[in-house]
Amino acid sequence: MRVGVVGVQGDVSEHVDAVRRAIRSGGYSADAIAVRRLSDLQRVDALTIPGGESTTISKLLVKFGLFEEVHRRAEAGMPILGTCAGCILLAKEGDDEVSKTGTKLLGLMDMAVDRNAFGRQRESFEADLDVTILDRPFHGVFIRAPAITRTWGRCTPLAKLGDRIVLARQDDLVASAFHPELSGDLRIHEWFLGLV
Repeated sequence: MRVGVVGVQGDVSEHVDAVRRAIRSGGYSADAIAVRRLSDLQRVDALTIPGGESTTISKLLVKFGLFEEVHRRAEAGMPILGTCAGCILLAKEGDDEVSKTGTKLLGLMDMAVDRNAFGRQRESFEADLDVTILDRPFHGVFIRAPAITRTWGRCTPLAKLGDRIVLARQDDLVASAFHPELSGDLRIHEWFLGLV
């Protein structure tokens, strides 16, 4: 098994490290690699789209010829974990900010997002979250975080912060408004590996 981390922009090394640690702790025979070109993408069984700047990641996915292939592979059942910017890109609907910046969404999950729902960089924070798939709270790190404003179809909320959805799943696609790779807690990555 090989898990790719989109490596065009964002917290790539943090995700590669978290996936590798989750692989070790779960006893999997697997590896994690950064995906920067089409040949990298064709070698992976699952993908993580990290946090970063969603418009930049979207444009670079298009520029490097990865956008359509990520979409095609996801439609064929490849598991994807999208965190923060990755959460935005997985959504079928964005907010005014997504429209204004011309961010091209992958449109894979039946959900709408608010790009800067929790404010700018200086409003970053941490919070304990009750996650339906976990046995105890998960400490979420929110950095200029989006929120999932609504879900429909097969997309199911897994965690909320107040009345805002911050973690959702649709089949083998998972969208997180927070950064699980920065928490020191591997449970979300371990659970994701179980989907692969």
